[in-house]
Amino acid sequence: MRRGTLCGRTPRRRSNACNRRRTNVAPSDGRPRIGTVLLGWGAGAFLLASAGCASTTVTRVDTASVTDLSGHWNDADSRLVAEEMVKEALSGPWLDTYTGANKRRPVVVVGTVANRSHEHINVQTFINDLQRELTNSGKVTFVAGKGEREEVREERREQAANALESTQKPPGKEIGADYLLRGTISTIQDEADGTKAIFYQVDLEMVDLSNNVKSWFGQKKIKKVVERKRVVF
Repeated sequence: MRRGTLCGRTPRRRSNACNRRRTNVAPSDGRPRIGTVLLGWGAGAFLLASAGCASTTVTRVDTASVTDLSGHWNDADSRLVAEEMVKEALSGPWLDTYTGANKRRPVVVVGTVANRSHEHINVQTFINDLQRELTNSGKVTFVAGKGEREEVREERREQAANALESTQKPPGKEIGADYLLRGTISTIQDEADGTKAIFYQVDLEMVDLSNNVKSWFGQKKIKKVVERKRVVF
């Protein structure tokens, strides 16, 4: 037998070639080769990356349209409830009674709308909708709320210190409100077998600031049924 035919007996110059051949031989204990493991990891990473690259579609819709995705309180609920409840409030007898007795429109301010529901609701959006409907109705004089008044008063203080005297707006000339509109948003939830019913109740009241009499009380109810379909593999 010629010398150098076996790797164990090869000269030094051929040992590197034999070592390279050894690295491509699967271990005798059945474990996968390193190259196979790396290839498997690479394929798995590629599949995960492909799954995470799902396309996103954005569609612009009319802001007046009703879009219910989760069943929770949304912008359409806020807008529609504000429109209906302000319309109902301004059709109540209290408005004609006040206008007839005082020969002017009543001054209204929106107070607190407390969120007593099971979910997070941006009540400021609802308050803004109420303010818009009251102002645009032309039937009442609407004045700034508590937080807004502080900002306006600070502006007057800045004017007193820095503006021309002829353009300054002096303090003490604010118009006091005759009525305070306040209310709450509450919910009741019921769920069984993947179906959930959400009941919203919005209560608003118009309080006469001169005597604390509740001159008007309104209520709006919304009920939604959310069905979650189960995916069977």
